[in-house]
Amino acid sequence: MKILIAADGSSYTKRMLAYLAAHDEWLGAAHEYTVVNVVPPVPARAAAALDRDTLKSYYADSSEAVFKPIRAFFRKQGIQAEFVGKVGHAAEVIAKLAAQDVELLIMGSHGHGALGNLVLGSVTSKVLAGCHTPVLLIR
Repeated sequence: MKILIAADGSSYTKRMLAYLAAHDEWLGAAHEYTVVNVVPPVPARAAAALDRDTLKSYYADSSEAVFKPIRAFFRKQGIQAEFVGKVGHAAEVIAKLAAQDVELLIMGSHGHGALGNLVLGSVTSKVLAGCHTPVLLIR
């Protein structure tokens, strides 16, 4: 099974990893894992003042900070995973990646936000609205 794991480095990402460790059915060599982190774009005016290499380095470093503990988790479990850092609006990028031959999307669900997002976080709500792939939400 091709599994996409959306990670933002929050406490919900840590809860998601703990859930995966406790549920062997989601871990193992039988599955193919891709871990994605989406970094919000730097505002256009600020980006224009930076050189391209500095901007690329910022995005790569931001994703790597999220990936570092997840890489350790997968190494400890003896599982290979692909790590993909993207730039953009998280919900749009995650939904688009999930539509590309992914059989299951696993993500943590924030429980904060505006009144309309009391149960699920705004990114989670938007991913669910724009995604036809089965989603396993960890709270």
